Order: sequence, then structure tokens, then C-alpha cells
Amino acid sequence: MQYISSYKSPLGEITIAADDIGLTGLWFVDQKYYALYLDKNNEEKETQTLKDTKRWLDIYFDGENPNFKLPLHFIGTDFQKEIWKILYSIPYGKTMTYGDIAKIIAKKKGLKRMSAQAVGGAVGHNQISIIVPCHRVVGSNGSLTGYAGGIKRKHELLELEKVDIENLFTSTKGNTL
Repeated sequence: MQYISSYKSPLGEITIAADDIGLTGLWFVDQKYYALYLDKNNEEKETQTLKDTKRWLDIYFDGENPNFKLPLHFIGTDFQKEIWKILYSIPYGKTMTYGDIAKIIAKKKGLKRMSAQAVGGAVGHNQISIIVPCHRVVGSNGSLTGYAGGIKRKHELLELEKVDIENLFTSTKGNTL
């Protein structure tokens, strides 16, 4: 069973989902792939994981790096889960490119190379926005592309984390992956 709760963020309404294992989803209500893997039979209930997630978000939106981890329960393909684990490791206030992630996966799998586009597809389907920071992934040319919550939010999240965005720009295509 998944449990859900709402959170009012400065960037819009958020739905949070968790099960008995951990956090399963965190979506802006108008984002692409909203609640893609959310159980149809979910229940609105304030579990401890949901309460802890709201506390994490309060700290985050106050412009600070939350100093605690939440239990996560990734629901997706094995490839997606590998990508999401890498996303989760990107430090607060830092960015990584799709190509960087592709190189990590290729090395791990013993491949010569991995498609950055395949990585982008998995990043775009991340179900635990903000906490699994897909907003910290940028194009190799510095483009702010590929955020299911919208490029404006991606830009605002990076600014909140005080990322040096001077050399980053908004791409004219692929704005929501």
C-alpha cells in the first residue's frame, strides 16, 4: 500500500508518496509523468516517512542542505534504478552532465560507452523529484534541459542551492523530458 500527502512548496503543490519501505514518489502536481508508478489504491495518511519528507523539504526550501537521508523505495526498471542511485549521490549545490552519468554506467557495466539519451530517459522518469536531484543534471554544453517539473523550476532549484548558473543556459528544445 502506498500512502500520500500534499506539500505546499514555494514552487507549487507537491504530492508525496511512500510505502512501508520508504519514499516512492515526490511530484509537482503539474509535472510530466506525474504519479506514474503510484498505486491506484493509495491512501491519504501521514506516515513517519511522509512527515520526515516534509521536514526535509522545509529545510531545503529554506535554502539549506538537509543533513539527513530519507528511506527510499525506487519503483522502476533496473536501469532506471541504477541511474536514480547515481542522481541521489550528486551533492547539494553541484551538477553533473548526462554524459558523466553515461560514463559511470558504461564503466560499471564494462561497456565502451552508454547513450546519454538513454540516461536522459531514465533521469526524466525519476519519481522522487528534488530529493533524488534530477534537477542537478545538465547538458554537456551547459544547457538546462530535461526536467519533468519544467525548466523554470529546474533553474529555481539550482539557484536555491546556490549553483553557479552563469554558464548554464535554457535550451530551446527538450525542456521537460
